[in-house]
Amino acid sequence: MFREVKLGGPAKGPLSGVRVADFSTVFSGPICASILADQGADVIKIEAPSGDMQRGPFRYVRNGLDGQFAMNNRNKRSIVVNLNHDQGKKVLWSLLRDADVLMENYRPDVMSKFGFSFDAVHKINPKLVYASINGFGSEGPYAGQRVYDAVIQAVSGIATLQTDKESGRPQMINSLICDKLTSLTAAQSICSALLARERQGIGQHVQIAMIDAALYFMWPDGMGNEHFLPDPELGEVARLPDGDHSHMLKETSDGYLATMPVQPREIAALVKAMGIDDALDDDGRLRPPDQRSHLNLGELINEGFKSMTTDEACRVLEEHQVPFGRIDSRDQVLSNPQIQAMGSILKFEHPQGGAMQQPRPPAQFSETPAGIHRCSPRLGEHTSEILKEAGLSDEDIANLKESGAVA
Repeated sequence: MFREVKLGGPAKGPLSGVRVADFSTVFSGPICASILADQGADVIKIEAPSGDMQRGPFRYVRNGLDGQFAMNNRNKRSIVVNLNHDQGKKVLWSLLRDADVLMENYRPDVMSKFGFSFDAVHKINPKLVYASINGFGSEGPYAGQRVYDAVIQAVSGIATLQTDKESGRPQMINSLICDKLTSLTAAQSICSALLARERQGIGQHVQIAMIDAALYFMWPDGMGNEHFLPDPELGEVARLPDGDHSHMLKETSDGYLATMPVQPREIAALVKAMGIDDALDDDGRLRPPDQRSHLNLGELINEGFKSMTTDEACRVLEEHQVPFGRIDSRDQVLSNPQIQAMGSILKFEHPQGGAMQQPRPPAQFSETPAGIHRCSPRLGEHTSEILKEAGLSDEDIANLKESGAVA
């Protein structure tokens, strides 16, 4: 069943006490910062007067709130600072002196142009972890290029890995997968840098390029033919065609499911579940290929699935302990009994968007629980609160707002 949560109260996650100055926008950076915030970090979203462009509103909108923005920016506070204003820059310096992490996902040198390069920040706060996310790193012919997810899918080989066999046309994954891979990589890397700081007493510059995250993701299986370099002594390795997972998708009489038997006993169990006894020996193991050459196993298995409803196939596969999963539509995912039993979807009330639901943080901590304690902020919702914490008076804050330095 869904779990309802009441927002408010202090964060209690493992990163409680860590303050993050989040300059990032759109997807990769905000998701990374949201992961840290889910785990208890005090993430201050630093926005220009125009706000993060992801505020949109774009596609999934109610009462002016974009659902993607709400997910990617939960558990954060928002302050509006004008980086083109000298007083605005002074405000940021005051925040960075006490910050543990600075996050940004601009093209290389953008932060330097505003005066907030790693070297400049490191001088005033040598313990700060400075995380930079960008598309192609800081060197090379593509370093200054504008980059979004599709660009990395194209350059990394992900698009060709999805090539349609009939048309030969490369295909994009219908999700911003490279942004998300980068955000996960960045969150893990920031935590590693914080651990290193605890041991060594010094911060550092952590650079995460989307292309590196995508290549790391692709390499074990998607780049299988590139593992070995030429070696005259050991000989060449035969190049194999790209793996094709389409055979794992099985059509039933009323839907689809996926199977992935890997171990020999699982493959034998699938064959038995489909009633193809001729392919098994007396001990229930799959016969050698030469003893079942008269059988087209793939075709017989597919025919077996088509003769059953999805429910029937699921029961048979579960009975024979064959790894499988029902292909659910995205609305059916929410009613999946396993997801409901785990309480994976949290419901809460958003002051702007009303009743909402989002997945819980994926990591469950026994002593320092992560969670949703604050919904996504309105633009500049916490400006005064954050400035007061920095020691500014009400009069100082009013003057800064009047000057256009903050909002």
